[in-house]
Amino acid sequence: MKMRIEKDSMGELDVPEEALYGAQTQRAINNFPISGEALPDAFIRSLILIKAAAARANETLKCLSPEIAKAIQDACNELLNDDNFMRHFPVDVFQTGSGTSSNMNANEVIATLASVYHGAPVNPNDHVNYGQSSNDVIPSAIHVSATLELTGHLLPALVHLRQTIIEKGDSLKGFTKTGRTHLMDAMPVRLDQTFHAWAAQLQDNIDNLMYLESKTTQLAQGGTAVGTGINAHPEFAALFARELSDLTKVTFTQGKNFFALIGSQDTAVALSGQLKAVAVTYMKIANDLRWMNSGPLAGLGEISLQALQPGSSIMPGKVNPVIPEATAMVAAQVIGNDAAITIGGQSGNFELNVMLPMIAKNLLNSIKLLANSGQLLADNAIATLSVNEDKLNEALHRNPILVTALNPIIGYAKAAEIAKKAYKEGRPVVDVAEENTDLSREELLVLLDPAKLTHGGL
Repeated sequence: MKMRIEKDSMGELDVPEEALYGAQTQRAINNFPISGEALPDAFIRSLILIKAAAARANETLKCLSPEIAKAIQDACNELLNDDNFMRHFPVDVFQTGSGTSSNMNANEVIATLASVYHGAPVNPNDHVNYGQSSNDVIPSAIHVSATLELTGHLLPALVHLRQTIIEKGDSLKGFTKTGRTHLMDAMPVRLDQTFHAWAAQLQDNIDNLMYLESKTTQLAQGGTAVGTGINAHPEFAALFARELSDLTKVTFTQGKNFFALIGSQDTAVALSGQLKAVAVTYMKIANDLRWMNSGPLAGLGEISLQALQPGSSIMPGKVNPVIPEATAMVAAQVIGNDAAITIGGQSGNFELNVMLPMIAKNLLNSIKLLANSGQLLADNAIATLSVNEDKLNEALHRNPILVTALNPIIGYAKAAEIAKKAYKEGRPVVDVAEENTDLSREELLVLLDPAKLTHGGL
């Protein structure tokens, strides 16, 4: 590989001749051969958008010449329109805790491209990074990238999943099944009640995420190194937020307290906690589907999920619930990501949190996993499942727990006696109740009708 010599404040360094980045990026590449994984493209894209918005604001404030500001914006646009832009951003996630290496990576790449547009040198620090610090840029990029991924991917996926569940549930209103608590037979429920419960869980998650979005749109940008705003124009923060809002079509605002936004990552921790709640909801839905689909002969067999692939390399004809299983693994990973983010969040030492790149990576990973798996769960599991009505009815009318409906009439103790006898003899509860109460069979058939019991009441 041909190399060129670049220089920074620490001296000279060999850099690949074709690389757009400079010495500080190369030092980070050399220093952190840890995971081989760069920060997510959504984060780097947000970093580039921040640089473009900063150039626009600094031009308006006469802190940068129109020519240099335009060159920086042109460089940013070139990167944002390059499907392979991530090749210029190789810095490992596990780097300096402030993310300075990634901020300088962006500054150097943009400066190289901007110099071509300007026809004269554009400096990474003095121009591209004007009025900024890694300490406000990286926290802002976490908020910006999380907001854009929420609005562009996760929230639409959750809305789609919820709507798919509601529509499927509505179509299954006529099906009644044995309810289960502790995995044991309980009072009957309708399938639409089961599905609408999942939809209600998802709606709660959507509402909570939308609330947290009002927090992620508040930015640290303008606080610079420690929150005081040193070296930034007094009007920079507000103008920057307006420029970024114009670029993204999402309303961002100046943070209420720069010190809090730079010294902590409480919003990211809260968002991660809510993503964990989404994961828990996914796990609940996935496991319910797996149980209902279990069988087809020795399990519950109440539904059949779409057959997507052979389920075994040795057992012919076996088909497994692959989408719910994949969803459950996503949920486990998101819960693990949240644990790392929680530890990262408590690493706010005085005026700066020093686990920012790890927080960014895990937060965006969780959003991506939940968005993608939610779409698959909707389209390849919920929408396409079928109901095995015969299997539902096989256990439904034989369920001794139906005797619960007789409690107000014959009392708990008598009802328990009938249930135990029905269990022991393997007989329908209506037959045992007819023999052991004064109620007629016609009365019992009405009182013990499973579909009627799903409506509740006395």
